[in-house]
Amino acid sequence: MGIKVEFNPDLALRKTDTLGRLEEECIPKKLEAGSIYNFLKEGQRVYWLEGEIPLLITEGNQELSRPIASITILENTHFIDCQSGKLYTRGRYKINEIYDVKN
Repeated sequence: MGIKVEFNPDLALRKTDTLGRLEEECIPKKLEAGSIYNFLKEGQRVYWLEGEIPLLITEGNQELSRPIASITILENTHFIDCQSGKLYTRGRYKINEIYDVKN
């Protein structure tokens, strides 16, 4: 039996106010360069902490947008939710630059 860990080269969050998702699982309503936000992802995930990574929007099932911002993960930790028994990764990230994304 192995340890299931996912290495992520980016942070992919849901669209703002996605039904059935917590605020930390979604892109903030207002992104501001220099601001710090919280995130929450299901599973044990590993992020690069020594530099910038892209912030993406996910629709689920690995359907990802183009990068909407450059961020730096400031901290992250893994925990098990006592009620559901599910493993999560939560943390904080700083917005370095917001991209002008046209779909």
